[in-house]
Amino acid sequence: MKKKIFRWVKLIVLLYSLIGIVLYYLQEKFLFHPEQLSKDHVFKFDTPFEEVNIPFNEADTVNMVKFFPKDSIRKGVVIYYHGNKENIERYAKFAGDFTKHGYEVWMEDYPGFGKSTGERTEQKMYRQAVEIERMAAAKYHNDSIIIYGKSLGTGIAAYVASRSVNKRLILETPYYSIPDLFGCYAFIYPTSRMSIYKIPTNEYLADVNYPISIFHGTDDGVVPYRCAKKLQPVLKPADEFITIEGGTHHNLASFELYKTKLDSLLTH
Repeated sequence: MKKKIFRWVKLIVLLYSLIGIVLYYLQEKFLFHPEQLSKDHVFKFDTPFEEVNIPFNEADTVNMVKFFPKDSIRKGVVIYYHGNKENIERYAKFAGDFTKHGYEVWMEDYPGFGKSTGERTEQKMYRQAVEIERMAAAKYHNDSIIIYGKSLGTGIAAYVASRSVNKRLILETPYYSIPDLFGCYAFIYPTSRMSIYKIPTNEYLADVNYPISIFHGTDDGVVPYRCAKKLQPVLKPADEFITIEGGTHHNLASFELYKTKLDSLLTH
């Protein structure tokens, strides 16, 4: 009997270790799902746009698309840090939610996404995102700049917002941190030590001194609602955590509450 129990314990320990090793070495593939584009790829969008390439060094170039309102009068700019899938082409459809209110939308691709080149690291994503904000600040006054983050981009947006003074930070389906997000699924593993990427959104939000609005759905299967709700205690009293009943990770833009609230934020 003892031998049988010992064999089961060994098997469980072996499985635990093997799964942990797989999670550690494949975490980059779990976290990022880029689709690269050739440098001569031609973008085609319904909204007026301009493509910009920002060289950082010989290896690193950020590809960004600026979407413009049809009206020549510009209210400001929304810097949009997108999610972990594909590239700008996946998220371009959301630009119209902002351009219809007179805002430009600046959307960058992270290293390895779309036409952006270079090795991807957490610190590099921060540095490049901050540089985009500085470019916007050189063109627009800070009360005309909105930082917007979606999914993976919420942590990057929160980092930028913690180091700038702008009009508002808006986050769609954010996470507390990357280790915490992994822990929502693999809670039996020491995810804080295993995670290569940290992106502690909670820490960055605590340093944001201008208004924050968060949108999250109760049926989010990627960033569970209970995990995102952990961010509420770090918000300022006037900040908002807007719950979309029945909303998932991918469909908040289809809900009337999201539309009316976003419209309200962009018209004030």
